[in-house]
Amino acid sequence: MSATKKKAQKRQYSNLVNNPVLEDYSLRYAPKSFRKWSPWMVFLTGIGGNVAMASYALGGSLTVSFGVINTVWATLCLAVLVFITGTPIAMEIAKNNIDMDLLTRGAGFGYLGSTLTSLIYASFTFIYFALEGAIMGQAITDFFHIPLWLSYLIAALVIIPLVLFGMTALSKFQAWTQPIWLILIVTAIVGVISQDKTAMSSWTHFTGSNHTGSFSPVLFATATGVLLSLLPQIGEQADFLRFMPDKTEKTKKVWMLAVICAGPGWVILAGIQQIIGSFLSANTAVALGLQKATIPAAMFENAFSMVFGSPLTSLTIATFLVLLSQMKINATNAYSGSLSWSNFFSRTLHFHPGRVIWLIFQVIVGLLIMEVGIIDALNTVLGFYSNVAVAWIGAVFADIIINKRILKIGPTYIEFKRAHLYNFNPVGFGSMIIASVLSLATYFGVFGAGLKPYSAFISLLLAIVLTPVIAILTRGKYYIARDSSAYFSNNNVKQHHEIKCVSCGNHYETHDLAFCPFYEGAICSMCCSLESTCHDMCKTQDQEDKSIEKKQIS
Repeated sequence: MSATKKKAQKRQYSNLVNNPVLEDYSLRYAPKSFRKWSPWMVFLTGIGGNVAMASYALGGSLTVSFGVINTVWATLCLAVLVFITGTPIAMEIAKNNIDMDLLTRGAGFGYLGSTLTSLIYASFTFIYFALEGAIMGQAITDFFHIPLWLSYLIAALVIIPLVLFGMTALSKFQAWTQPIWLILIVTAIVGVISQDKTAMSSWTHFTGSNHTGSFSPVLFATATGVLLSLLPQIGEQADFLRFMPDKTEKTKKVWMLAVICAGPGWVILAGIQQIIGSFLSANTAVALGLQKATIPAAMFENAFSMVFGSPLTSLTIATFLVLLSQMKINATNAYSGSLSWSNFFSRTLHFHPGRVIWLIFQVIVGLLIMEVGIIDALNTVLGFYSNVAVAWIGAVFADIIINKRILKIGPTYIEFKRAHLYNFNPVGFGSMIIASVLSLATYFGVFGAGLKPYSAFISLLLAIVLTPVIAILTRGKYYIARDSSAYFSNNNVKQHHEIKCVSCGNHYETHDLAFCPFYEGAICSMCCSLESTCHDMCKTQDQEDKSIEKKQIS
């Protein structure tokens, strides 16, 4: 036994980590043995969470602030940008069966460089968890007349059991509740249009608080900047798309359709909901005033009152719809947040107590933000956040499409294992930092008031342009630090064959393993991530150690 191997300690995980249903492969590649869902079920699960009342709140809030015309055009602009940037990301996620964090590592950011994007993504999930929870809490308070702080607590805690068992439970919950949600939404819209013959006219002529009835480039850009904060939603879709089964010739068409619909296709449903929110907001403003026009519960209570007449019945059904919608979307937010925090802390602290622990952490952070009152500053918070978020998505998109496919810079595959990656890749990481700093400076008026509304567009454009520029300047040097695939090919190990991890002793598919000179054997990606005593010797030692990689697998 070598000196290095004597120093290496066998790793043991808690029951929370060793249970694949609870852990849901939060830090690693999703193996073929676990991906038993059909493309159709993955699609239903991925799209099932996109029923957020925040979409109606956004549509209503933007309509009140910027008018109907600018809101509609901003919604359409978001849809186009989501499909352009989200489609290649969704395809890579589904093909490689990895989450957004693992994709980002290999798409120009490096192993530690992607920790920043994990934090950005985690921020996205808890901002929207808090926003959706606040909407749910308001509905609970309005119906049961209990203190708002208590309603927020209930709205947060009720999500934990839904997310505890990961994809296994979420797939059933989202599929079973989707028809009920759809029936109630259609009832509300058809009811308003059929019962109020002036409803469409009230909407199209609604000018909002600023009395804006025509298209304004500045207001359109500002509204779009708020909506662009939704661009990282593709990350939440990726958390489900990673469980897609392998694509075969027989399932190719269904597979592609499911990936597109569950990937960038989320924006179609969200866009429709934003337009509905705009429509309901305008009619609620006429009936109840501007103050109530941006509150989803009030929107639907007003809509159902036209259908059922009875105030109590309308309030009950509206409350049920809000609670159902918010449980569906916040289950997704909490799940994605638990994955993001797992990835973030595993690399920064070399510590992973289990996804369930980070789920509880996500709920606590979201609850604290609710209590602060985030919903009262919705447009401001999202407008600021979008500048950083779109820089990340733009850099990943540019690396996949421009660098890897057009310029052929860097590997054509997505490498996510720590043992094979540089800690930082300036291609994506540098592009995002530069784009974020300049766009935030624009957002705060450093370059003049005229450019301020366009800060999010500047962020996206800069990230897309800088990514290939930096890749050309660095010649793709910082994508791959080493490659230990020879260890497996020399031993004739097939792609989905499972072998034992030399660190923890569990068996994993070869795609999730790398050769480790510290342990002198195959190590799984999670053990590799959590190892703090090796000091990355695999990437710093002399090339003579490559001879070890030719040893036989025991």
